[in-house]
Amino acid sequence: MLVRARGWCRVDLAGGTLDIWPLGVLHRGARTVNVAIDIPVQVEVESSSSGFSVVQGGKTVRAASAAELAAHPATDLVGEILRQLDAPPVAVRIESGSPRGGGLGASSALAVALMAAVEKLTARPRSTPQQASALARDLEARLMGLPTGRQDHYPALLGGALEIRHRPGGEVVRQLDIDLEVLGDALIVAYTGRSHFSAGSNWQVVRRRLDGEAESVALFDGICAAARALLAALESDDLPEVGRQMGVEWSYRRRLAKGVSTPEIEDLLTAADAAGAWGGKATGAGGGGCVAILAPPARRPAVVEALAAGGALLLAARPARGGLAIN
Repeated sequence: MLVRARGWCRVDLAGGTLDIWPLGVLHRGARTVNVAIDIPVQVEVESSSSGFSVVQGGKTVRAASAAELAAHPATDLVGEILRQLDAPPVAVRIESGSPRGGGLGASSALAVALMAAVEKLTARPRSTPQQASALARDLEARLMGLPTGRQDHYPALLGGALEIRHRPGGEVVRQLDIDLEVLGDALIVAYTGRSHFSAGSNWQVVRRRLDGEAESVALFDGICAAARALLAALESDDLPEVGRQMGVEWSYRRRLAKGVSTPEIEDLLTAADAAGAWGGKATGAGGGGCVAILAPPARRPAVVEALAAGGALLLAARPARGGLAIN
């Protein structure tokens, strides 16, 4: 039996990092606003009579058990998920449209797609989005030994643009009724050329906030306010203000910890601004990865040219409708 599953990557527009418990509940009204983009992570899971195997990026890892896969650095997340779900021997094939370390939530999309595929293969009840995101978060945290968040899983599972409210007792997710085509005409996603490691920078950020550092508290208050203003602008179809609030959010985020911003990120954002963009920010935890920029459609060619001249790799990425696909 063969099962295929596809999840989307995402761009976080504002309020990222607040999805790492307990940061969101420390700031009343905290939310993350993000959008699924049509950069896919695809997984094939097939029953196997010769042990476990994982094929990704032209490389194959074979193992006698899921625990053995979990111990291998190239397949640790896959192995941990297969072990947690008590999966029988399977052959797994993975294809990702995201650059490695792109800050687009590809590993989380992989996690929920693999979980759904294994559930179908083994005739288990399908996990709810809340259950899937919680399990994926916890397994990722177990592997890294560091806190991880939940905002990346929902775009892969649900698609579209989302508001994720971080409330005591659990997050509340709302799909936004906006014109995704118009947003796509303004959205530009570019890879800086430098991979990032989100967990490392996230831990610095979380530790400072849990220590109650006054600067950290103030910065997160600013991020919360920017996310609230961005959401209002997005639902009012005011894309110039959405872009401006992305820049405002980044002005706070870049100061959360050393290494969140990089010269490559700042140079690209400056070049985009000079070419007429409304605003932008690094995706994910920063420290490399991608930048997301909003620009007037008339200025898009100039912004794209400026980013390419700065050494960025432009990604074909538009908002994606529809959630996780399984067949």
